[in-house]
Amino acid sequence: MNQGRRSVLGMVMLGAMEPLFAAPPAMAGLQRRLDSELAAIVDDPAMQLASLSVLAIRAGQPVYEGAFGRRSIGPDRPATPETLYRIASVSKLHTTLGLMRLVEDGKLDLDADVSGYLGFPLRNPHFPKQPISLRLILSHTSSLRDDGGYSWPNTTALKDVLAPGAAAMWSAKAAPGEYFTYCNLGWGIIGTVMERVTGERFNALMQRLLFKPLGIEAAYHPSELAPGALANLATLYRKRTTDTEIWNAAGPWIAQVDDYSAKPPASLAGYVPGVNATPYSPTGGLRISARGLGVVMRMLMQGGMHGNTRILKRETLEHMFTRQWTYDPARGNGATLDGFYQAWALGNQQFPDRPGMRLVEGGFDAIGHLGDAYGLRSVFAFERATGNGMVVLVGGSSADPETQKGSYSALARFEERILTALYRQAIVGQQN
Repeated sequence: MNQGRRSVLGMVMLGAMEPLFAAPPAMAGLQRRLDSELAAIVDDPAMQLASLSVLAIRAGQPVYEGAFGRRSIGPDRPATPETLYRIASVSKLHTTLGLMRLVEDGKLDLDADVSGYLGFPLRNPHFPKQPISLRLILSHTSSLRDDGGYSWPNTTALKDVLAPGAAAMWSAKAAPGEYFTYCNLGWGIIGTVMERVTGERFNALMQRLLFKPLGIEAAYHPSELAPGALANLATLYRKRTTDTEIWNAAGPWIAQVDDYSAKPPASLAGYVPGVNATPYSPTGGLRISARGLGVVMRMLMQGGMHGNTRILKRETLEHMFTRQWTYDPARGNGATLDGFYQAWALGNQQFPDRPGMRLVEGGFDAIGHLGDAYGLRSVFAFERATGNGMVVLVGGSSADPETQKGSYSALARFEERILTALYRQAIVGQQN
């Protein structure tokens, strides 16, 4: 498979027609080294990757962008810097940014009872007197659980699946605010709340609040992508059957999601805002490129500014990135998923530069989000203090990532290798 493709930084654009700086001569060497190292990771026979898109930012400036592998295997189309991916749970951070804009506008209060926004009571039946707030949902401490599902057709109303007595949706042991458990369902509720207070469809709302001001091509449902963007959407693959879930690393790549080679995506006909936003998947359905994620990351690094346009207030971001929960082994105050979750703010994860918590081996004290769905693995992580950051989008693997665990983190080994290569060469400037 012809895996490699890179982009010369002085010749590409990054969001809203914002030109990247002209690459100095020394940058050509960095591109060659990283192109070679990342292509080798993608082609590793022990863990082939269907596609890979990456972006590295150093001191607030993009320094490397690369795309490898195939966004489509049948028909055969290479991944490019314009390739969009369904980025899984990194979507949650972006949904949160839209939510925080509504908080700034006075339409939402993070500490109010969310029942008032939904128009029906949202209560843990085991702790019926304790209100649920957006703050608790954003920090995964609301006592909501995914056991009863977290996505339904737009003909289903959330008030019906969350009706009093829906015990499977709730913890029976931990009251709201007491215990961390990562929960996708909360973002379906958040998206529905956002629709309720604005009267807009979730995707249109996010276009208005975030993507259009940033000049980004993105959407939370593939049917609402422009034709050109849909043509650049990566199909997510694994060498694993979709029904029996059997891996065969020597077998063919099997499409898992976003394969529209035969027919276009179905539309959300009859959708009514404010009833059930889960068809848009505010929890994991955002389609966007690594380049587009870089635009968002630089806006966050610049305190909410995009060029001369203010997207979010600096104090809003300070609040959003203030830690709400930290794992305490003495108290056992959360489910870490084998060490994967250690610290959380409002809609974003934190990766302290400490053993077991870090994304790279030393020096990178990051915040952001990770994603994992349908073979996709995603990383959106940056340091606010230094302006260093990395975006990684993997379009699927040939073997079960759980069989090749990382050596210093809860990530898969191939994720560690990609992040280490980007960090050492593009950010630190250290050669192997």
